[in-house]
Amino acid sequence: MAFDEYLVDRMKTLFSQKGIRYEAKRMMGGICFMVDDKMCCGTHFDKKRSMNLIMARIGEDAYEEALKKNGCQPMDFTGRPMRGFVFITPEGFDSEEELEYWVQLCIDFNPIAKRSKKRKSQ
Repeated sequence: MAFDEYLVDRMKTLFSQKGIRYEAKRMMGGICFMVDDKMCCGTHFDKKRSMNLIMARIGEDAYEEALKKNGCQPMDFTGRPMRGFVFITPEGFDSEEELEYWVQLCIDFNPIAKRSKKRKSQ
């Protein structure tokens, strides 16, 4: 199954409403929203659970509090959770208010987020 286009459209609408310039890239089985050349948030299809998730880069300061929210869980691709990143299940972003909360949390963290190192082409 491909990523959830309706969820992507909802997220694009929020970025546009907030006047945030972004680039949407296909990445990690979904769409990644890049802001200032840094991963901000995105969508991901979890094949094991057959569900669409939001990947949120929120930073370590917001991490513990975020995990207390409905539908939020550690982002774990490899068996080792990535601190500062979370997955949100559909129950945590069903309403527009919930989705806006997560997107805004990512936008707020973006200015202090570090850029990934550019890979050298061979």
